[in-house]
Amino acid sequence: MKGGGISGPFIRHPIATSLLMIGILFVGLVAYPKLPVAPLPQVDFPTIQVSGNLPGASPETMASSVAQPLERQFAQIPGVSQITSTSTLGSSQITVQFDLDRDIDSAANDIQAAINAAGGQLPEDLPSPPTYRKVNPADSPILLLAATSDTLPLTEVDDNVDTKLAQQISQIAGVAQVFIGGEQKPATRIQIDPAKLVSKGLSLEDVRTQLTMATVNSAKGSIDGSARSYTIYANDQLTKSQDWNDVVIAYRNGGPIRVRDIGQAVRGPEDAKKAAWANGKRGVFLVIFKQPRANVIDTVDKIKAELPKLEASIPSAIQISVLSDRTETIRASLHDVQFTLLITIALVVMVIFLFLRSLWATIIPSIAVPLALLGACALMWPVGYTLDNLSLMALTISVGFVVDDAIVMLENITRYVEQGEKPFDAAIKGAGEIGFTILAISISLVAVLIPFLLMGGIIGRLFREFAVVLTMTILVSGVVSLTLTPMMASKFLVSEKEAKHGRLYRWSENLFERLVKAYGRALDVVLRFRFITLCVFLATIVATGFLYVKIPKGFFPQQDTGLISGKSEAAQDISFAAMMAKQQELGAIVQKDPDVASIAMNIGSGGGGGSALNGGSVYITLKPRDERKSTAEEVIARLRPQLDKVQGARLFLQAAQDVRVGSRSSRTQYQYTLQGPDFAELNQWAPKILDKLKSLPELTDVATDQQTEGTTLTLTINREKASRYGIKPQLIDDTLYDAFGQRQVAQYFTQTNSYHVVLEILPALQGEVGTLDKIYVTSPTTGSQVPLSTFAQWTTDPIQPLSISHQGQFPAITISFNLAPNVSLGNATKAIDKAQADLRIPPSLTTSFQGNAQAFQQSLSTIPLLILGALVVVYLILGILYESYIHPITILSTLPSAGLGALATLMLFGFEFSLIALIGVILLIGIVKKNGIMLVDFAITAEKEQDLSPEEAIKQASLLRFRPILMTTMAAILGGVPLMLGHGTGSEIRQPLGYSMVGGLIVSQALTLFTTPVVYLYLDGLSTWLAKVYGWRPEREEKKEPRVASEGAAVPAE
Repeated sequence: MKGGGISGPFIRHPIATSLLMIGILFVGLVAYPKLPVAPLPQVDFPTIQVSGNLPGASPETMASSVAQPLERQFAQIPGVSQITSTSTLGSSQITVQFDLDRDIDSAANDIQAAINAAGGQLPEDLPSPPTYRKVNPADSPILLLAATSDTLPLTEVDDNVDTKLAQQISQIAGVAQVFIGGEQKPATRIQIDPAKLVSKGLSLEDVRTQLTMATVNSAKGSIDGSARSYTIYANDQLTKSQDWNDVVIAYRNGGPIRVRDIGQAVRGPEDAKKAAWANGKRGVFLVIFKQPRANVIDTVDKIKAELPKLEASIPSAIQISVLSDRTETIRASLHDVQFTLLITIALVVMVIFLFLRSLWATIIPSIAVPLALLGACALMWPVGYTLDNLSLMALTISVGFVVDDAIVMLENITRYVEQGEKPFDAAIKGAGEIGFTILAISISLVAVLIPFLLMGGIIGRLFREFAVVLTMTILVSGVVSLTLTPMMASKFLVSEKEAKHGRLYRWSENLFERLVKAYGRALDVVLRFRFITLCVFLATIVATGFLYVKIPKGFFPQQDTGLISGKSEAAQDISFAAMMAKQQELGAIVQKDPDVASIAMNIGSGGGGGSALNGGSVYITLKPRDERKSTAEEVIARLRPQLDKVQGARLFLQAAQDVRVGSRSSRTQYQYTLQGPDFAELNQWAPKILDKLKSLPELTDVATDQQTEGTTLTLTINREKASRYGIKPQLIDDTLYDAFGQRQVAQYFTQTNSYHVVLEILPALQGEVGTLDKIYVTSPTTGSQVPLSTFAQWTTDPIQPLSISHQGQFPAITISFNLAPNVSLGNATKAIDKAQADLRIPPSLTTSFQGNAQAFQQSLSTIPLLILGALVVVYLILGILYESYIHPITILSTLPSAGLGALATLMLFGFEFSLIALIGVILLIGIVKKNGIMLVDFAITAEKEQDLSPEEAIKQASLLRFRPILMTTMAAILGGVPLMLGHGTGSEIRQPLGYSMVGGLIVSQALTLFTTPVVYLYLDGLSTWLAKVYGWRPEREEKKEPRVASEGAAVPAE
C-alpha cells in the first residue's frame, strides 16, 4: 500500500524513523550544556575609548589641544558612527563608536594609526601618548572588587592591587579595562616652601630642572676583559622618597642647597585629588569592564578562577571582597526562565491529556516538545548562539505551538481510527490528508519571522537570534510531526470506542460534545446574521488601530539587574576636601537602605574617567531579588527624597540595563543632546531648555553635563613689563604648573612598575589665592628673582567650564532624564519635542535624542513596517501554497482580533508596547492564522470532494476542527501563562510577551471561530461576483483544488 505523502516512508520504516529521532535527541543533549550563557543576544557596538592626560591642564586646554586634534583624525576613519568626548581638569576621554558590522580589532588598528598621525599636534609636555581601550564607558561594569586594609597605607594597598591584581586581570580574555577607583598610586612628592626658595635665590623652574636629572635608568655598557666581563651598574636611580631629600638643587656660597633645605620629599599618591570608599571604608576598588562582544559569564568565570591565586600573591593585611557580580542576576534570571520552560512543558502536556484522555494519545504529541527543543539546541551550537533571556523565551513560547503540528496530525489519524480503520491504514490516510496543512502552518509561521531576520541596526541584532531559534524549533517540530508522530500513531493508537472508559472520561466526552453542539448552534445564528458579524469583524480592525495609536510605547522593558549606578554632583566651586565630605554623606544614606547589599564610591577621575572635581561615581549593589521586596526602581524612588535632603550635593541614580545604546555615560538613563558650532550660543540656550524640561511632569531627575560656572583664578600678564625681565609666557605657565599642577617631573622604575616624582608647593599653601604673592620667577636677563605680582595681575571673577563635551567634533551639552512613575518613553519624547517647539530654538543649534531614546525613536518608525512586512510575507506564502488570491485574506482575517486582545491586555495591566510586546504581536500573526488555515483547508476539501456549498463546507470544517483548534489554542495560551505570571529575576523582560500572547489568543479564540466563517463566505461571494463580471475565478478553476490520490487521501495540487 502506497500513499501517506511525505510521511509515508517514515510510517513504513519505524526503526529508521526512531533512530533518526534518537540521533536528534542525542546531539541536542550534548549541545545544550555547551551553549554559552549571556543576558541577551550580542548587540554591542564596536566601541573604543581613547584617554589623554596632562595633569593640571584646564578643561579648555584639554579640549582644544588634546581632544580636538585626535577627533579630527578619528573622523577620517571609515565606519565611524559617532565620536564623543569629555574634557576635564587634566583629562580628555574620547569615545569612538563604529558601525555594528565593523571588526573591533581592525578598528583598533585604525585608532592607533590616527593617534600616531595626531602626535605632532599634541602638547609636547604630555607625559605619555594617548592610549586606547576596547571598552564602552556607558556600559555597566561586570565585576567590582574592593581592596581595603586596617594597617597598610592606601598607597601600598594600591600598589599591590595595581601590580598583582589589575594587571593580571586585564590580561584575561574578554576583559576590556580595569579601572582603579580612587587610585592612590605611590609617588614621591617634592613639596617646596616658596619662602625658603626665594631666600636661597632659586625659582621653581630651577628646582624642576635639577629634579629631572636626579634619577636616570640609562644604559651604561660593560667591561669585557680577556678573561672576565663586567656589566656596569650604578646607583643612578632614586627609588625611595627619603633619598630625594638629599638631592642637590644648587650651590650658594660654596655650599649645597638640598631639597630638605627648601622643602621636603614625602611618599604619597601620584594624584591627591582621588578618593574611594567600599561600604563606607576608605580603600580602592577595581571596576572591571568587558570588551564589546565578549561573553560576560565566561569572562567573570575566568576572573573568579584566577582570583584565589592572585589574592595569595598580595599581603594578607589587604582584604579583597566582591562588591558586585553582574553575572549573579544573569544566572538567576536564566535559572528562572529555565524553570518557566519546565512549567510550560508540564502545562501543555496536561492540556493534551485533558483533551485526548488517552496515555498514548498524550505521549505521541508530547514527544515533539523535547525533540523540538533539543533539536533547536543542536542547531544553535554550531552557529554560536547563546542561552540568553530572548533565546530561552523563544524556546519557552515555542512549547505552546510546537505541539500544534503533532496534535493536528494525531487528531486527523485518530478520526479515521474511530471510524474503524486499522491504525496503520489510518496513519497513511490521515498523514497524507493533513500533511499539506502542517506544511502550510509551519512555513507560514516561519514566514512571519522573516522581517526580523532582515532588520538592520541594533533592533535587528537583538531579535535575529530570537527569530532564528524560533525558526529552528518550528522546523524541527514540523519534521517530527511529519515523521515520528504518524509512525507512532500507526503503532500505538487504539480506538477509544472499543475501550472501556471510566465515569470521568464519559463525563468529559459528554462535555466536549455538548460544547461542539453549543458552538454549532451559535455558528448557525452567526451565519444567519452575517452582516452584523462582518461589522463586528470590521470594528475589531478599527479598534486595533485605535489602541495601537493610544497605547503608551517604550523601547525595552525596564530591567532590575540588581545594580544601580549613580553620579554625584556638587557646586562647581567646591573644594576636593568638601566634596569628600559630601560624597560620604550621600553614601551613608544609601548604605542604610535595607535592600542595599554593598556600595562603592569614588571621586576624581579614577574608576571611569571623565569626572570633574565636583563629581563622583557610585555603584550600588542590591540584595538578590528573592531577598528584597523592592525593585531597583522602587529603591531609587525611596532613596530620592532622602538624598535630596543633603545640602549642596545631588546624587542621580539609574538602574543598570543590559541594553544600553550609545557610548556617552550620563547622570540619568535617557539622553537629549544639544549641539552647535557656537559655544556661547550653546551655553546660553542649554539652561533654558534644562529649566523647561524640569517643568515637564513626564520627567524626573533631569540633569545636565553642562558645567560652565567653575571658579577660576585668571591671570592677566603685562607682556611689556615681563619682557623687561626677559620673562616669556611659557616660563610663567611652567612656574605655575610647578606650583599647583601636580607636575610629574621625573620617573623611576622597578621590576614591576614605574613611579613618578611630583613637584608642588607645600599643600597648606595650595588652597590659598594669596599664595600667588609668594611665587617668584627667575629673570633670564638679570638672574634675579622677580615676584609674579610685578608683571601680572589676577582675579577670581571670571568663570570657566569645569568640563567640555564634544559630539561629532562640535561642542555639545547632554541633558539626561529618568521617566516619572507610570510614564512611557514615547510620552516623554513627545513632551520634549513639544517643549522644544515652544522654545523656538535657533536653527543653528541641533537637538537630538541619544542612546536608548534615539534607538526608541528609530524603532517607532520601524514597528508598523515590521508588522506590515510580516503580513505581506504571510500573504505571499499562503497565496503560493493555496494558488489563490482570496483564501490568504480569509486566513489573515483571524489577526485583527488577536491584535486587539494583545493591545487591550497590555493596557489593562499597565504595560507599554515595547519591543518585547512587539515580539508577542508578531508571534500572534503566526499562531492565530493556523486556525484560519485549518478551517479554510478543510472547507476547500469538503467543497471539492463532497460537492458541498461554501456555507455547508465552512460549517462542517468549523465543527470538525473545533476540538483541535480549541486544544492547540489552549496549549499556546498555557505556553504564555508562566511568562505572564512569573515574578522571578528577569521576569520584567518576559511579562510583556506573556500578556500580549495570552490576551491575543483568548480574544482571537472567542471571535475568529465566528468571524472567519463569515469572512470566508463573503470572500467566496466576491469570487463568484468576479467570475460573473470578469470571468475570472482562479480559485475555482485553476490548480488550487486538491487532487485525490489512489487511496482516497486528499493531497495538495502540484
